[in-house]
Amino acid sequence: MPDFHAIADAVAAEIASGKLAAGSRLPPQRTFADNWGIAASTASRVYAELTRRGLVTGEVGRGTFVRAPETLRAVRISEAADAPIDLQLAISSSLEQAALMAPALHSLAGPAALWEALCAASPFGPDGAGPAVAHFLATSRWTPDPAGILFAGGGRQAIACALAALCQPGDRLGVEPLTYPSMIRIAARLGLQLVPIQIDDQGIDLEALARTHAAKPLAAIYIQPTLHNPLGISMTPERRQALGHWLETAGLHCIEDATFAFLSDATPLAAYAPDRVVYVNSMQKRLAPGIGVGFVAAPRPVKDAIAAVMRAGGWMAPSLAVRLVMSWIADGTAVRVAGLKRKDARARQALAARILGAERVPARTDAFHAWLELPPAWSADAFTAAAAQQGVAITSSGAFAVTPGRAPNAVRLALSAAPLKDLEQGLQVLRALLATTPNDAPIE
Repeated sequence: MPDFHAIADAVAAEIASGKLAAGSRLPPQRTFADNWGIAASTASRVYAELTRRGLVTGEVGRGTFVRAPETLRAVRISEAADAPIDLQLAISSSLEQAALMAPALHSLAGPAALWEALCAASPFGPDGAGPAVAHFLATSRWTPDPAGILFAGGGRQAIACALAALCQPGDRLGVEPLTYPSMIRIAARLGLQLVPIQIDDQGIDLEALARTHAAKPLAAIYIQPTLHNPLGISMTPERRQALGHWLETAGLHCIEDATFAFLSDATPLAAYAPDRVVYVNSMQKRLAPGIGVGFVAAPRPVKDAIAAVMRAGGWMAPSLAVRLVMSWIADGTAVRVAGLKRKDARARQALAARILGAERVPARTDAFHAWLELPPAWSADAFTAAAAQQGVAITSSGAFAVTPGRAPNAVRLALSAAPLKDLEQGLQVLRALLATTPNDAPIE
C-alpha cells in the first residue's frame, strides 16, 4: 500500500501539471479512499498533507478545492519551474518569521502614523533612516557613510541603479563567469558588454582582472564576494584586501552585491576600498521576498548620480515598505529573523551534505544554496530535466553563465525554500539519479 506522502505527491503533480485545475473540487475523502484502495484514515492524512503544503483548501459543507494559481505561486519568481519540490528559489520564509514581523503593522494602524508612512518616496528615505541603516549594516570593521545610504525598491533595482549610474551603453563591465541571472538581464537592457573575469575558489583572480583592464579598460566590475550565487564561495580577507588596493590604484568602481552577506561574518569588500565600492543589499533574502526594499551604500562622489537614476526610473522603495523595515530594524526583529534563517540554512546544508555526500556538496555552512558538480555521464541540462520528471525543480548552470555554452557541468540546488520534509525527499531523488545514467533514469 503506498505511503500517504507518495499519494499526496501524485496529487500535487496533477495540480502542478494543470490536470487538476485551480478551483477543481477533490472527491469526498471516502470516495478518494475507494479510488486509491486505501483506508479512510489514510485519505484524511493525504488531504491534510495537501492542505499543509498550501495546495488545497477545505470549505466546511462544500468540500476540498485546489487553490488558485496566484495563491499557490505567491513566492515564485519567473525562473521557477512547475514542480512539486522547488529547489530553485533561494529564499527562506516561515510562519515563525512572519509572527515576529507582524507586530510592526500595529504601529501603522493609526491615521497619523499611516499618513506619515504614505508620503512621497525619496531615494534617501525618511529623516534618520540613513544613520539607522548604516548602523544596521555595520560590521566590526566597517560602517557605511550614513549620507550615502539610498533606498531602492528591492535588490534588483539597487543593482540596476548602480549599473546605470556608473556605466554608459556600450561600456565593458567585468563580472565573474557565473553570476546572478537577473544582473545579466539588467546589463543587457542597459546595453552593457559583460566581460567574464577568471576566478578561483577564493574569488576573482586579480592578475586576470588586471590583464583584462589593461587590454581594454572596464567601466566597472560587479561581483559577489560573500556566499557567491551560485557557487557559494566567499573571498578570503587577504583577497578582499588585495582587490580593494587594486581598485584604489586603478581608479575603478566595484559593485559589491551583498544580498547573502547577512548569512556570513565576512567583512565587506567596501571596508577595504570605501571610496571605490558601491555596496548593494536588500531585505528580500534577509526578511521576506515581498518586502521590496533594497539598500545602496554609495561613496559620496557617486551617491547623487545613483539617486538621480532612482528618481528617473521610479526605482525608489515605497515609503510604506521603508517605514516597516525601519520598524523591524529598530525593535531588533530584523536581526532575530536573520538569525532564524541562518540557523535554518546551516541545518539544511548539513542535510544536503549527509544525503548527497560532503565530497559532492562541500558544506557552505551559511548559504541558501549548494553547487552540485555532476558525473561525466550526466549533462547539466539532462540532469535538470530528469529531476523535473520526478518532481524536483533545480537550476542548470547555464542560467548563470555570462558566456552561453561555457557553463560547467553542474547544477544549483536552492535549499532554503522547500519545507524540510520536501527538501529531504528532493535530495533523495537527486541522490538516486546520481547513481544512474541518463539511459537508466526514468524519463518519459
